[in-house]
Amino acid sequence: MKKRFYILLLFTCFFSVPTLWAQQKATPKAGEGISTFLLRHNRSPKKYYDDFVELNQKKLGKNKVLKMGVSYIIPPVKKSTASSTSVKATSENNTSSNNTNSDTALQSAKAVKIGAIKNEPLFGKALANVKVTSNRLAGACFYVVSGHGGPDPGAIGRVGRHELHEDEYAYDIALRLARNLMEEGAEVRIIIQDAKDGIRDDPYLSNSKRETCMGAPIPLNQVQRLQQRCSKINTLYQKDRKNYKYCRAIFIHVDSRSKGKQTDVFFYHTLQKPESKRLANNMKDMFEAKYDKHQPNRGFSGTVGGRNLYVLSHTTPASVFVELGNIQNTFDQRRLVMSSNRQALSKWLMEGFLKDYKAKK
Repeated sequence: MKKRFYILLLFTCFFSVPTLWAQQKATPKAGEGISTFLLRHNRSPKKYYDDFVELNQKKLGKNKVLKMGVSYIIPPVKKSTASSTSVKATSENNTSSNNTNSDTALQSAKAVKIGAIKNEPLFGKALANVKVTSNRLAGACFYVVSGHGGPDPGAIGRVGRHELHEDEYAYDIALRLARNLMEEGAEVRIIIQDAKDGIRDDPYLSNSKRETCMGAPIPLNQVQRLQQRCSKINTLYQKDRKNYKYCRAIFIHVDSRSKGKQTDVFFYHTLQKPESKRLANNMKDMFEAKYDKHQPNRGFSGTVGGRNLYVLSHTTPASVFVELGNIQNTFDQRRLVMSSNRQALSKWLMEGFLKDYKAKK
């Protein structure tokens, strides 16, 4: 009798969990992150990211990196229509919860009143206190990343006896952008940091290797360096996405070409996310409008392009990669060494974000 009971129990369990036998699995392609992997299998990262991590927790590498050759479970498609009263009730509760979260995020962001003062020591003593002058970006969160840093100066240009290091100029513009975004009521995460520099008005910025990734030493190895900043953004995003309705990342760089090659600003987006492409196009449109206004006879030749850059494909929130000019070219160097030009670049980037944010709303 006892033996018959266990057989019956096993038989019941077998038929009560058929989904375990019908799970869809797949292995990642080289360079894929979780978001890219999900998109390739027609799953929205925003909707299925947490499910994927939960299903595959023991198989993921450090910082939730996908391992080559490992088979991962693809989250089952969630039904959009209710098949029963109980499912419908659950759906309505979830919708109510999502609306509440969205409202909470907006209220939280608007809680930073116009005229309020935020403090960010990274801007330097003179500019550490930031007055919120608008709530146009309330409910938005940004991850601002200046290229290279630490042991890697990036591209190096020269003006007389002065060396122009890409990481220093990208960092100064990144700080200015972060401050502009905060003035508009946004939450900002400055990923690459230098505790000493602050926003500087000098034409020739002093070079150092002090930069960290939010306090952690920056590795010399390129892949490890890129992994570090992507992992930091993705970790922050997992919390921020619950509190902010719009999260975007920007990677700021300066190009290096032959001295005679003057360039405009180039914007790159990932091929996997439509939001990334839209952001890059909105940025480019904003710069084009600014050039038409301030340099009407010059024209703007900057472009938008899709590229499989590591930081774009491994960052969960939609992002844009910006090249601000040729650090070797005499005319482009003026875009960098004049603090007023660095401020203009940062303001235009902020307005590009604002244009994209309004389009999202």
